[in-house]
Formats: sequence, structure tokens, C-alpha cells
Amino acid sequence: MNTTVSATVPRASGHITNQTREWIWGYICILPWLLGFLIFTAGPMVFSFYLSFFKADYLTASVFVGLQNYWTMFFDPIEFWMLALRNTAVYAFTSVPINVVLALLIAILLNQKVKGLALWRTIFYLPAVVQGVAVSLLWIWLFHPNYGPISGFLRSIGIQNPPLWIWSEEWAMPAMVIMSTWGVGGSMIIFLAGLQGVPQSLYDAASIDGAGNWGRFRFVTLPMMTPTLFFSVIMGLIGAWQMFSQSYIMTQGGPNNATLTAVLLIYRKAFEQFKLGYASALAWVLFVIILVFSLLVIRSSTAWVYYEGELAK
Repeated sequence: MNTTVSATVPRASGHITNQTREWIWGYICILPWLLGFLIFTAGPMVFSFYLSFFKADYLTASVFVGLQNYWTMFFDPIEFWMLALRNTAVYAFTSVPINVVLALLIAILLNQKVKGLALWRTIFYLPAVVQGVAVSLLWIWLFHPNYGPISGFLRSIGIQNPPLWIWSEEWAMPAMVIMSTWGVGGSMIIFLAGLQGVPQSLYDAASIDGAGNWGRFRFVTLPMMTPTLFFSVIMGLIGAWQMFSQSYIMTQGGPNNATLTAVLLIYRKAFEQFKLGYASALAWVLFVIILVFSLLVIRSSTAWVYYEGELAK
């Protein structure tokens, strides 16, 4: 009698675990962003770094020149280092502190319990919605020395010869800094969210200890707002070092290169003088400068940024 012995052979399971399924769906959801980043950001960055070692334009074949573009940049410093970077640094290190302090003060005012609070918050935030060319054209009118509202107001209070603003070499950059406060509403919203996250129990404890308004601000509000301040300073510096549209539309970098910024110089070299390789080298040096300042702020954060619940060092 023949006996058939059947052996059970284990088969590979086609079951996908919940963790793997979540991982797959997560990457599917961010796939549009990943493709956009690779195609429109990472790809051009890599290509620009490659192009920075070539003499390239839009008309002839590219020629490999090694470090010549960087050599030219460092040893012909007038246009890039003495003009563009100096102007950009003045704008960044002036506008960022002013905007951060102004945004924090407005947020503190709008964090009070007053009538029509929602309306006031909307009014202060609305200018941040309008950006770019429209804002630049608006401020050309506001700064006009003859019929601009700012000059008209100064005349009404007795200043008969107001500054020429963007038409003056001395006042062009201060005008740009003043204009930068237009978008302070965006930072104000972030500070407002941070203020509303400060526990009321800390204010109550400070009041019991005898702290007044200034004491509560200094020892409670300010330390608890340092993470928000840190974020605003980092983002403000990155944005300020890339300032372009205002100087391009309002002054074309003038008068006498008073508002020539690093990004505007890169634009000129690439799209007006057709020095694409040199412009790419300028862009990468600017990237390194922004990275260095960002890392310095991040490094310093251990000395002044407080996170609730962290262990004392």
C-alpha cells in the first residue's frame, strides 16, 4: 500500500505590515513635493555648481576654466565685495532687527483683550499678503519727493526739504529698510502664536513674587519667546540676504550702485552680461555666506534660546 506523504512548504507571505503601508503612502503623498524639489531646486543647484567652473553664455559652447571664476571674484573685489555684499549686509543687519522688534511689539499689543481685536489683527496682517512687484510700485509712489504721501507728511510738520529717498545715494538704502517693515505682519502672526502659548501660570507666579509689567515681560515673556525669536531671526536673515525685487524694480541698483545687492549683481551677470559661469560662482559664494551666518545664529542659540521643559545645563 503506497502512502503519500505531503510536506507543508512555507510560502512567502504577501502581507504588508501597517508600518510599511504607512511608509509607502507617506512617500506617495510627498512625491509631488519631492519631484518639484529635485527638478526645480536641487537639480538647478547642482548644475549651477557644475557651471561655476566653466566660461559659459547662451550663445557659444562652454569652456572649462577651473577656478578662474572664483579667482576673478576674490581678486577683483570692487563690484562684488565692496558694493553688492556691503549693501546687502547693511540691509540685512539693519532690517532684520528692526522687523523682529517691531513684529514682537505689535504682537504684544494685539495679544491684549481690547475691543475689535480681530479687526486690528487683520489690518496689521493684510500688508503681508501683498508682495513683489505691486509693493515696489506702491512704495515708488509713497517715496516720491514731489507728490508722495511721506514727503507730503514731512512738509506738513515743518520739514520743507524732505529726503529724496530712492533718488538719493544717501537715503536709498534707508528707504529700502523702511520699506521692509511693510511685511512685518507675517512675523507678527508668528509672535502672536508664540505669546498665546506662554502658560498663564507663569505670569501668575511672577505676579505673586512681586513682578510688575516689565518684570513679567523680562522674566517670563521674553525667555518663553526665544524659540520664536530664533526662528524669526534665521528666516529674516536668509530672506534679507536674498533681497532682489525691491532694488531691481525701484532703483535698478542705483543711484550710483547704492542699492546694488548680491542677487541683483548675480542677475546682471547672468541675464544682462551673459556670464553664466561667473554668475553661478557668485551664487555659490552667496550661499556659503548665508549658510555661515545661519550656522552662527544656530550656534549662539545655546546661550540665549530657552525651551520649556529642557534640563538646565
